Amino acid sequence: MEVRADKTSGSARAGNSHASGANSRFGLALAGLRRDRYLYLLALPGILYFIIFKYVPMWGIIIAFQDYSPYQGVLNSPWVGFEHFIRFFSNPDFLMLFRNTMAINLLNLIFFFPLPILLAVLLNEIRVSSYKKIVQSIIYLPHFLSWVIIVGITFLLLSTGDGVINKLLVSFGLEKIDFLTESHYFWGLLTVQSIWKDAGWGTIIFLAAIAGVDPQLYEAAKMDGANRIRQIWHVTLPAIRPVIVILLILRIGHMMDVGFEQVFLMMNGAVSGVADVFDTYVYRLGIKQGQFSFSTAVGLFKSIVGLLLVIGANRLAKKFGEEGVY
Repeated sequence: MEVRADKTSGSARAGNSHASGANSRFGLALAGLRRDRYLYLLALPGILYFIIFKYVPMWGIIIAFQDYSPYQGVLNSPWVGFEHFIRFFSNPDFLMLFRNTMAINLLNLIFFFPLPILLAVLLNEIRVSSYKKIVQSIIYLPHFLSWVIIVGITFLLLSTGDGVINKLLVSFGLEKIDFLTESHYFWGLLTVQSIWKDAGWGTIIFLAAIAGVDPQLYEAAKMDGANRIRQIWHVTLPAIRPVIVILLILRIGHMMDVGFEQVFLMMNGAVSGVADVFDTYVYRLGIKQGQFSFSTAVGLFKSIVGLLLVIGANRLAKKFGEEGVY
């Protein structure tokens, strides 16, 4: 009887300790919520945005496994399993879409991603604050232009008939170049457009990271005889390396997203073989042809691949001693 009483009292004490631990954790969480209430209030619009426009619509992915009809609705549409995925992977267009999407993103990763880092480092070296602000304003400005304007400027510069570049070529006795209708120029044009539009804007995060570098590190490097190039290489870049790695991981996660507006506006019949990507394919079949289930399957495939790329890149970064995203 005494043994049973001891066991009963022990279990009661364990239960009480668990309950008190849970209560203490809840109390700490509540205290933290009360203490940082203004920060949570500031984050509330962003949280609501992701909940309403990112998480709530996720239930709609079930139509990728249905033969969805708007008249029957999501609940009454017949289930077809992986039929749409099989159809997509067996479609001859799949390899073309995958090649175009990956090629455009690889070019952006190689040529576009490093440029904001370089610009941020160069801007940080400018000592005249007024000149620095003017340069920043100039390189930030294209970000606020829509893709319609960017593509319109591209047409004015590169069109065969009235394009400024072709007129200059003719004035020098050279032949005109069909920049907009020759397929081997298309990927390069997209990359140059992305660089001109967003490279300056991308410097903001890196400039903020550089601003957090301890000035004493530069002073120590100077005392060791390091010039400005050495200080950048041995102090600035290592200090912002965690930010670079995180942004690189996130960029790799978007390898299946090209940017619908830019590609759609630049695409024409002559370059469709290198311009058609997953985003334009989904638009053409889902919106224009009403194949909602099939286009949802394509979008779900993109999302899964992006998730796997993020996980893989994050694990690879941790193997090399970086913090990663999570």
